[in-house]
Amino acid sequence: MQVIETLAEGLKREIKVVIPAKDMEAQMNERLEDVKGRVRINGFRPGKVPFAHLKKMYGKSVMAELVNEIVRERPSAILSERGEKSATQPEVAMTEDQAEAEKILAGEADFEFTLAYEVIPAIELKDNSGIAVTREVVEIDAKEVDDQILQIAESARSYETKKGKAANGDRVTIDYLGKVDGEAFDGGKDEDAELVLGSNRFIPGFEEQLVGLKAGDEKVITVTFPADYPAANLAGKEATFDIKVKDVAAAADIEINDELAKKLGLESADKLREIVRGQIESQYGSVTRQKVKRQILDQLDELYKFDTPERLVDAEFENIWRQINTDLQQSGKTFADEDTTEEAAREEYRKLAERRVRLGLVLSEIGEKAGIQVSDEEMQQSLYQQLRQFPGQEKQILEYFQKTPGAAASLRAPIFEEKVVDHLLGEIKVTDKTVSKDELMADDEEGSEKDAKKAAPKKKAAAKADAAEGEEAAPKKKAPAKKKAAEGDAE
Repeated sequence: MQVIETLAEGLKREIKVVIPAKDMEAQMNERLEDVKGRVRINGFRPGKVPFAHLKKMYGKSVMAELVNEIVRERPSAILSERGEKSATQPEVAMTEDQAEAEKILAGEADFEFTLAYEVIPAIELKDNSGIAVTREVVEIDAKEVDDQILQIAESARSYETKKGKAANGDRVTIDYLGKVDGEAFDGGKDEDAELVLGSNRFIPGFEEQLVGLKAGDEKVITVTFPADYPAANLAGKEATFDIKVKDVAAAADIEINDELAKKLGLESADKLREIVRGQIESQYGSVTRQKVKRQILDQLDELYKFDTPERLVDAEFENIWRQINTDLQQSGKTFADEDTTEEAAREEYRKLAERRVRLGLVLSEIGEKAGIQVSDEEMQQSLYQQLRQFPGQEKQILEYFQKTPGAAASLRAPIFEEKVVDHLLGEIKVTDKTVSKDELMADDEEGSEKDAKKAAPKKKAAAKADAAEGEEAAPKKKAPAKKKAAEGDAE
């Protein structure tokens, strides 16, 4: 077998592989000899089929199997012998000339194919001791815990039907039908909808117009949907709602005690406080971790400068760009609404894709050199978390991970990355700084993406795509047709 490098330009490589016809024929003959004693052909006793007849009948099919095996197995061996790692699956090209292909299958022509790929660049790891990060820490006081418990208690608060007019804090049960220009719109109708007045669950102006109504009252109210309302067909539109009040109920007093805890399925108020404190610590800890990770990534980005495999960048960019366009479509916005153009946005998100690929390669190299492994147990836990997110679809998800090449890697990658970050935290300088809740939760755009010059422009929620570094769009007001589903949520 001859291996000839025909292209070495930057990270791009192209290899021509030539296997002489006599070698292909020798391998084919060896396989035919191996099956000679097992084939059954009418008119011949087992093992007595003339080789020429056997070759005539099965030669081409055996040669085709041989070609497929070579194309499937040799590329990885060739790269290994060259000491190279391909960034993606190498592209294999063979002759498309039918007459030439027939000669190869007949053992009359050399078998030639080419491999085109990009190599993963060699990364010389640098000293990490110069990296320094500030870890922001929030001290949780008893008031914050009590405030969170009060929010939880609100979801468990009991209400008793009362006579008279509805006031802020009362729960009203209503039927409503929404109309724009006199026509009912999708999602604008509900029956027996429960709404606590003053909760600001519905769009501005809706709840205020229910104050003073009694059970049995009917009223038509007029509201205007916010200009940034998620449903583009309703954004900024004036609408009317036909309201029928079916019940008005007053809220019972809230007391944080063992009875409340038991109502929530816990043994005591102390246990409730313990759990809520743990949830708050976990929430803040997650934000702290994300901000520390950003600092590490930003500094690694400054330390490592090298060309990135174009195909990896293309794939990453396509993922980002797909999400960007989905966000824009869902919000009914355009690039002009985000104070940019499609061309400028493409350029910026391309930079983000390059950054992610480069940092991914750096973290991979650091983890490999440190001997970091992801255990089967960690993979199983990650899969279990995936299953919990999609109740009722467990079977389909399991089949997806079992049958889809690369699916398991999507579970392993984030685990591996977090373990690499843990490893780096043991090598770099970490300074703890006590901050307020507002300071911790503030969006540090400059720190997260270095003035957005090395990543995506930080514009409105519709244009954010930095999910890999913890950015989330702000939640929007729900439509009147959608009941609050967060009962029992500590947030």
